[in-house]
Amino acid sequence: MPLLPTPSELAARARADLRVGLPVVIGDGPGVAILAAETLTTARLDAIRSIGATVLAITDRRASTLKARAYDGDLARITLPSDADARWVRAVADPAGDLHNPMKGPLVANRGGEAALHRLAIALVKSAQLLPAALVVDIPNAAQFASEHHLTRLSPEATHHDLVIHHTLNPVAAARLPMEASEAGRLHIFRPDNGGTEHYAIEIGRPDRGQPVLTRLHSACFTGDVLGSLKCDCGPQLRTALAEMGKAGAGVLLYLNQEGRGIGLANKMRAYSLQDQGFDTVEANHRLGFEDDERDFRLGADILRRMGFDAVRLMTNNPRKVAMMEGEGVSVVERVPLITGTNRHNAHYLDVKAKKSGHLL
Repeated sequence: MPLLPTPSELAARARADLRVGLPVVIGDGPGVAILAAETLTTARLDAIRSIGATVLAITDRRASTLKARAYDGDLARITLPSDADARWVRAVADPAGDLHNPMKGPLVANRGGEAALHRLAIALVKSAQLLPAALVVDIPNAAQFASEHHLTRLSPEATHHDLVIHHTLNPVAAARLPMEASEAGRLHIFRPDNGGTEHYAIEIGRPDRGQPVLTRLHSACFTGDVLGSLKCDCGPQLRTALAEMGKAGAGVLLYLNQEGRGIGLANKMRAYSLQDQGFDTVEANHRLGFEDDERDFRLGADILRRMGFDAVRLMTNNPRKVAMMEGEGVSVVERVPLITGTNRHNAHYLDVKAKKSGHLL
């Protein structure tokens, strides 16, 4: 049936539903209904609790911060107290008030039973760039429940597959773009086949497809690239990379829309707020429930291949980018260091990048 939505299209619909506060159903027979903790309302909390015993699924990173037991390894299923309201749920999910109200428990974590759908719920909420915490309630008949309430229903297996695979990036448009770095510039737009976020390739000059191209994988940084933030080195790295490509007469800068190491601008600002409380970059991500780095650098290799390149001189201080490119079949013939100046606002940030993330500074 060509008009029926594919698993990828259903997952995209589910992300939009979660962002506006709608429940999503997961399951082919018995299943679960989930709600994102971040967009939870009192009315929907009352409605979902009326269905049955409801738990709040949080990552092990967030559970560790809250001193809750992550019996399921990478996540914890927290039983909702009888008097828990939407504010309580958000407080468990969001570390903004941790220092002012550190005692949110005792938090009782479920032990035993199956946690696969809870794990999938967190992954889906995270893919919507919301806080990685989801309310989950068991339902006996997923299809009937979704139909009665006009909710999006996902297949567990198909959705898991959709979330972990790399979605092919397709060229959408390209045009000449004279820039300060080089008047011989061209901007290419790529869009994944699941309708997700678009990514860009900035081509300087006319790079020879038969030779290793000077390349930079640059993750979007609104605060650094646009506002000139002094808290990071992203803006200077972007401008330096483009300038060096201009001097060389050829190069490709891949501008990947993975703000905040892949957690999105809103969560990045939450992390900045935690940094103001004394936590470093990695610690802030963990308190939010995220990993150190949530980015997917397979995107860069895909774009390069689609542009006809299979070898690069990679401008980076991050060995992980080199390993990813090599792992995806793009030969890195040289790692070109990209060192920019420090200031009193980003010195600690750069130190953490070197010590905890392995950057070669």
